Amino acid sequence: MTQGVFYEDIEVGRIDRFGHYEVRREEVIDFASKYDPQPFHLDDEAAAKSHFGRLAASGWHTGAMSMAMMAKFFADVGYASMGGAGLDQLRWVKPVYPGDTLTMEIEVKAKRRSKSRPEMGLLDQHFAVRNQHGEVVMTYIATGMVAVREP
Repeated sequence: MTQGVFYEDIEVGRIDRFGHYEVRREEVIDFASKYDPQPFHLDDEAAAKSHFGRLAASGWHTGAMSMAMMAKFFADVGYASMGGAGLDQLRWVKPVYPGDTLTMEIEVKAKRRSKSRPEMGLLDQHFAVRNQHGEVVMTYIATGMVAVREP
């Protein structure tokens, strides 16, 4: 990966829209069986009797799918990401189902230089994951760490 988008290049208000993740039934069941083994994530009959009405992806799986889209986007554009410092206000707004196609949107709300690490800038970002209908299915606020071009 060639790094091309540094702290200095990112403006407050910047919005990036990206991603294309097709949610597969087998992956929903596999993830749930390992990390969130609740009946509505594992079994069609049980899911049909639940408030979901059919097999639904775990919210944690939705988070993992969003991370896959974000990592690919960062690599594709050369984003000088140094990881994340945490997230807040995680919301699973709508269920995600097999057959859905997810996309993402990130808006930079604020930025500041790290006081203790001159090579790093911090971004306050709002994330929204959407399904193929444009409906928001998950949101969260995160603090991203990004390299400074010239510390």
